Amino acid sequence: MPILLFLIDTSASMNQRTYLGTTYLDIAKGAVEIFMKLRARDPASRGDRYMLVTFDDPPYGVKAGWKENHATFMSELKNLQASGLTTLGNALRAAFDLLNLNRLVSGIDNYGQGRNPFFLEPSVIITITDGNKLTHSSGVPDELHLPLNSPLPGSELTKEPFRWDQRLFALVLRLPGAAVPDSEQLGSVPSDESAITQMCEVTGGRSYCVRTQRMLNQCLESLVQKVLSGVVINFEKTGPDPPPVGEDGLVDPARPLSSFSPQPWHSCHKLIYVRPNPKTGVPVGHWPIPESFWPDQNSPTLPPRSAHPVVRFSCVDCEPMVIDKLPFDKYELEPSPLTQYILERKSPHMCWQVFVNCSGKHSDVAQPFGYLKASTTLTCVNLFVMPYNYPVLLPLLDDLFKVHKLKPNLKWRQAFEIYLKSMPPYFLPPLKKALRMMGAPNLISDNMDCGLSYSVISYLKKLSQQAKIESDRMIVSVGKKPPQETGIKVKNHSSTLSLAHRRDFKQLLQGITGEVPLRLNDVNFKEFAGFQIALLNKDVKPQAYRNAYDIPRQNLLDQVTRMRSNLLKTTQKLIRGQDEDYLHSIPVGQMGNYQEYLKMMPSPLREIDPDQPKRLHTFGNPFKQDKKGMMIDEADEFVTGPQNKKRANPGEPSSGSAPKRRRSMSPLLRRPQTPPIITNHVLGKGPTVVSNQHGLIKPIPLHKGDDIKLCCLCAVRLLNVTFHSTVFIIIIAAKPLNIMRSADLRRM
Repeated sequence: MPILLFLIDTSASMNQRTYLGTTYLDIAKGAVEIFMKLRARDPASRGDRYMLVTFDDPPYGVKAGWKENHATFMSELKNLQASGLTTLGNALRAAFDLLNLNRLVSGIDNYGQGRNPFFLEPSVIITITDGNKLTHSSGVPDELHLPLNSPLPGSELTKEPFRWDQRLFALVLRLPGAAVPDSEQLGSVPSDESAITQMCEVTGGRSYCVRTQRMLNQCLESLVQKVLSGVVINFEKTGPDPPPVGEDGLVDPARPLSSFSPQPWHSCHKLIYVRPNPKTGVPVGHWPIPESFWPDQNSPTLPPRSAHPVVRFSCVDCEPMVIDKLPFDKYELEPSPLTQYILERKSPHMCWQVFVNCSGKHSDVAQPFGYLKASTTLTCVNLFVMPYNYPVLLPLLDDLFKVHKLKPNLKWRQAFEIYLKSMPPYFLPPLKKALRMMGAPNLISDNMDCGLSYSVISYLKKLSQQAKIESDRMIVSVGKKPPQETGIKVKNHSSTLSLAHRRDFKQLLQGITGEVPLRLNDVNFKEFAGFQIALLNKDVKPQAYRNAYDIPRQNLLDQVTRMRSNLLKTTQKLIRGQDEDYLHSIPVGQMGNYQEYLKMMPSPLREIDPDQPKRLHTFGNPFKQDKKGMMIDEADEFVTGPQNKKRANPGEPSSGSAPKRRRSMSPLLRRPQTPPIITNHVLGKGPTVVSNQHGLIKPIPLHKGDDIKLCCLCAVRLLNVTFHSTVFIIIIAAKPLNIMRSADLRRM
């Protein structure tokens, strides 16, 4: 079950935009989705486990761990935001600790008992970053440093934070902000020169320098091919170089030896493939790779081991040894300069023995535990893992079955006892199992121990229990959100009075802005007493911009204006992260949410006159009049208040029901002897003067000579008031109709 852990850079520099119009963080999210689609083509991807870690401070950096499903992984990926620092070292340490969480509980590392390649958790860490300078709260480091202290129990048993089945790959985004001519050619993508490249090479991975979208897709396809089951081993040559061979594969004495000049194949840091069983899907093996120390029963502790075992090979050709029914393990080497050199020799029947220094009982002696051999078809190189010191064991077993017929004599038993004492004790259990399979189960007694002291065994059990508790604690903490900052904390670097507390602070600000001459003797810019900038308005979100990349590109000029205004406004009331114009700028999705605005308003005071009709707040315009309380006549008047209520005049008897409203005729349509009137249109809340005749306003008499002109004036005013209806005006005069002069119309 491969583990795919994505380490996403969420520093503020990931907000920079590329020539595609998207940010680096958007490209990183898209790269993860493309990788998952490419990986889904492989039928072996059904057992994949995805994890997500960011550059946030622990424990908030782990977004998806061991218990989260695929839906949670995708949700956390889409919700990532870029803010903060480029703390690559802490993020890598958190990623390795997450992967190593259950290794002590399951006993997969098998400390002090040899390394089992077939007992592994293959993990691939894919880091997507922009490759900018590393930043930390204490400064800008030049090199990548991983924290040495780890909260994980048992981390002191391994020198490095990673293990031999964990590889690190990095996609370093170098996409430019402006489009460049497409002059690239398809080929191998070069490695990047950032600080993470060396870390990738140490774990057996590599980095990719991505400059275009096409290169990114090519790198993702290459990474999908890297998801393999295997462990990383350091192969180093010991002894002289082999004699050179010609093109026909035979030894060519005419070629000079190159023993004194280092060659690339002398030291290789490559992967060996551990193939799973086709039937069960689980790798099967028999023999471990020896430890680099001899386990002592009197030692209270275990020496720390390196993450990758150092396997040395001798270039002396020897014949491969094998007997019937004796199991052995076969692992294919990843293509490397070593495999290329062995295949060029064209010797499929010759092999090179492999050793581990200090693995024997005496520190200066190391016995072979296997050999390197090219395949019969000369297409690959395989590592064969055999029992420890197999050149001695295999002839003994061959004599046991062929000569002694499973009835060994005393001489054979003495030779076999000498071999068992020279073999590391952790090889005894697999050897007993192999002999049982071969039909000789009683050659090794059951009272032989594994070689570890009681204190070491109890210590390992204690670490397993502590690791289980730490695993449960870390699983619970996955997915927690970091607390929101309520202000900007400023550290106190001096105990003296700061500039902000001085009485002449306003004069100092004017000197800084250039309004008055600045007195440098009175200003000490290093003094700034610690305090927290308060945010009086709780609805205003704090803008703790510590990096210019935090501010969107289109808001840079506005932000500079706000910063300048906040600097010059020295009253505490106006110190805020947003100005008045920004407070009235709300997203489109929140426009028209008038009910939320009403909830925030204080409760209104009671009305002075409770009989007065209440003004109803309608959507969009709170000062809009109620249509039911205002009836407008088409011609000359309107009546306020409900229609079924009428204010009675003093002295007039009240009737049981209010009379129906009479439609008033326009003055211009009445008979000629009726003088024209002007209706006073009252638009306020004051009382309306009601006449004795049907509630109409009392007309005002006019002179007869100006009746036509005044009728036109009244019509124009009526048009200005009753603009919602169409008014037809017919001018009828008692005298013979005289058309008004154009000069009179212009004066109107």
